[in-house]
This record gives sequence, structure tokens and C-alpha cells, in this order.
Amino acid sequence: MQDIIHRLGMKIAVSGKGGVGKTMLVAFLSTIFAKSGYSVLAIDADPNINLAAAFGLPNSEKIIPISKMDDLIEERTGARPGQMAPYFKLNPKVDDLPEKCSLKHDGIKIMVMGPIKAAGSGCYCPEGALLEALVAHLLLRRDEVVIIDMEAGIEHLTRGTAKGVDKLIIVVEPTRRSVETGYRVRDLALEIGLQNIGVVGNKIRNGKEKDFLISNMADFEFLGFIPYDESIAEADMAGSPLVDSSEKVMSEAKNIAARLSVVKPGIINKAIG
Repeated sequence: MQDIIHRLGMKIAVSGKGGVGKTMLVAFLSTIFAKSGYSVLAIDADPNINLAAAFGLPNSEKIIPISKMDDLIEERTGARPGQMAPYFKLNPKVDDLPEKCSLKHDGIKIMVMGPIKAAGSGCYCPEGALLEALVAHLLLRRDEVVIIDMEAGIEHLTRGTAKGVDKLIIVVEPTRRSVETGYRVRDLALEIGLQNIGVVGNKIRNGKEKDFLISNMADFEFLGFIPYDESIAEADMAGSPLVDSSEKVMSEAKNIAARLSVVKPGIINKAIG
């Protein structure tokens, strides 16, 4: 794989129904961009908090998300979570948090953000104010590749921060419930003005399952179809890095990364080998 000399920021949000493989995709894309020479910041904004485990970080279950760092939240907003506070800072200092609160792994910075309470605009609480300010900083001011692993929705995005997202990727598997979730996520995204939306099919066993997704989501842009590989599940159970477990998944993830490059010209200007 050839290194890329220059760095250009790109912001990707990944959503989908629980269990469809969005965290896996975030881990693979983060690894691909990092090995291409980019500065990469991978954000875990899913309540399940398992992105670090996908990279194979030890003791990932002990990581405390930023939304639970009460001392930090009080320091930055002037109010402590869970306590009555009629006033707190709605625009707290967050520009140092990507370095201060991230883990480093194979050239990737990993931040565990934690859940936010109210869809679309955060919550009227100090932890919500901190997370909302942090998301705005990550999407609007960071000059690097930022990939956010979100829950089955877009709770961490607002109308203001949506303009910083270069691509919303909805991960789906070949089931009707997953497809329905994909449409709900798209509707929420369109409501806040996020229109650059793509779909990745995952756990595809055969042509029939691929055709099912294409026919049931004909009005979506498909970025790729990731084949089902039992080795992914085996690596997950063993606590091994998912990105090292499947060559065929990595191959399709590289194709998806290459397609994403057209969203912001120059993000990948050489073939990913």
C-alpha cells in the first residue's frame, strides 16, 4: 500500500440497525485510511461501546466514555451531571479533547464518546452540551479523516453539524428489519439537511441476498457489498482484531474506501494496494 503525501480532511458517519456490522466497517475503513498515510480519528458514539474491541485493544470494556466523565464535564461546562444546574456553558472548550481523551492504536486515534440523550439536538444537560460541542469540533474544524460509529439513528448530529459530514453510510444486512431501519435513518438525515447518503450491504452470502437489498433499496446509492465471513464472528468471540481476520472483507472494504474518495476529491489519489 502506497503512502499518501498530503492530508485532506474527510468526515464519515456510519449508522444502521444494531448487529449489522457498522462497527466492523468503521474499524476496516479507519485501518485502510491510516495505512494510506492519513491522520485518522475513529469515534465510538454507539451506546454499546465496542469499537475499541474491534481494533483488538485489551481491556476495552473498562474504557470510560466521555459522556460518563463527570469531572471533565463539570470542569468544561460548570455543572455536574445529575445535579440541578440552571446554568451551564453551552459552548465549552473541546479542542484539546481529541488528543487528551483518545487512545492510540496502529496510527489511529480512538475516542469513546458514549450516548447522547435526545435525538437531533443533544439534551439540555451538561453532558449533552459537551458532546454536541465536541461533535461540532470534530466535523467542522478537524483537518483529518474522522469516522463516527453511531447507533441506529443520527442522535449525535444536528442541522449545524450535518453540513460537515461528507458521507453518511447506512450499513444494512439482507433482512426486512434492517432495510426498514435504513429508510428511517435516511428520513432523519434528510430532515437535518444531510443528503450525501450511501449504503453498504453486509453479511452477503449469495447473489440472491445482494439482489434482495438492491431491489428493496433501489433509490439508494450502494457503495459496496461485504461478503459474509465466519472468521469475523470467530475473531469477535476470541477478542482478536477484526481487521486482521478476513482478507475478503478487507478487499471489499478497500473498494468502498476508494469509492468514498470521490466524495472529496484527493482524499485517496493513489490506488489502495
